[in-house]
Amino acid sequence: MGRLFGTDGVRGLANRDITAELALDLSVAAVRVLSEEGELSGHRPIAVVGRDPRASGEFLAAATIAGLASAGVDVFDAGVLPTPAIAYLTAAIGADLGAMLSASHNPMPDNGIKFFSHGGHKLPDATENAIEARLRGDWERPTGDQVGRVKPYPEGAEKYVAHLLGAIPSRLDGLHVVLDTAHGAASEIGAKAFERAGAKVTLIGADPDGLNINDGFGSTHLEHLQETVPQVGADLGLAFDGDADRCLAVDANGVEVDGDQIMAMLALDLHERHALAGDTLVATVMSNEGLMQAMSAAGINVMRTDVGDRYVLEEMRRGGYSLGGEQSGHVILLEHGTTGDGVLTGLMLAARVASTGRSLADLATCMTRLPQCLVNVRGVDKHAVDDHPVVQAAVADAKRELGGLGRVLLRKSGTEPVVRVMVEAASAERAQQIAEQLAEVVARELAMATA
Repeated sequence: MGRLFGTDGVRGLANRDITAELALDLSVAAVRVLSEEGELSGHRPIAVVGRDPRASGEFLAAATIAGLASAGVDVFDAGVLPTPAIAYLTAAIGADLGAMLSASHNPMPDNGIKFFSHGGHKLPDATENAIEARLRGDWERPTGDQVGRVKPYPEGAEKYVAHLLGAIPSRLDGLHVVLDTAHGAASEIGAKAFERAGAKVTLIGADPDGLNINDGFGSTHLEHLQETVPQVGADLGLAFDGDADRCLAVDANGVEVDGDQIMAMLALDLHERHALAGDTLVATVMSNEGLMQAMSAAGINVMRTDVGDRYVLEEMRRGGYSLGGEQSGHVILLEHGTTGDGVLTGLMLAARVASTGRSLADLATCMTRLPQCLVNVRGVDKHAVDDHPVVQAAVADAKRELGGLGRVLLRKSGTEPVVRVMVEAASAERAQQIAEQLAEVVARELAMATA
């Protein structure tokens, strides 16, 4: 059996992989481990629990709350809120633990459980491993007045909105914004935050019924947003995913603005306000080379990490940096939160538009995306890719052929027998040609290695 925890908590098919029993047992195990590590000593522990609107979250949140309370933890049930709201509230009220029930951008039948430690930070691998090791083990159950109490926490939403409004550098008066909330966790809170910041808001994908989360709307389905923004004459559109930790945008003409472009605009804004720590942006190896070129021209350094917001956050904390993220729109503003926050990212981007008086399309010209081609080579020995002489020689040849006007990246999938071949070049045709040539070499050579 593989490791239960993935890169972002425990996730799978609800009521099959992610059951009420598992949610309860994980919650108990988390309390036991944190107690053993001394995190809960000397006081009566408190936890904050939230969920996205998917139907399975109702029983999974109930099971999580039951597990925490049975282990002696007082629980604040915050209801439906974005993941970054639960991380923020965990820190803001001094809770010892946070728990979020969500499968993010995954389809409705999936769900997941992620925990936050004191301060709103994701648990380190070692703590997750310890929790998994304690699952369903014997333990001494509290009784009487030592069991936890459960309290609804509706004021959590207002506290989070106030936090968002306090983070933005300027109001959004005069701006018309279309929000696509993916029928997800930001369906109410997103509009509330933008309207209180002064924007006129048009909502789409904001009628959650427990079954329609991420279904044709949100950051993985921009087509409705791209149609609506020019149709209603809005200045820009913003799309979140189911738990609202990601944000992508479209300009007034309905043209997509991706996570790299958003990071570039926010980095320049912070840089101009002398608020970009270390004059450094943290991005992953999948970010477009155009981002690197734009940041270099502005005197901003870029640190690159492996793919995954966890690695971005680790580098940000290590170096004391304030901005980082991924091409997918998962952007971390560390001064204001410990995880990606789609609503905060959207507010910051809209504030940049409002304060400069420039359109989003104009601001997005701060970087030029190089055409990018990604080819997945399946059924190969992915672990041989880094050291295979023929494959590495082909990579070197491709780099010479690009002559500094592009980039080549071969990356092993973390979950499948797949090697991802990514090529950036001056033209889409050139990127595709070189990517397909490299993919043929990878398929031939690594297939031979497994024969």
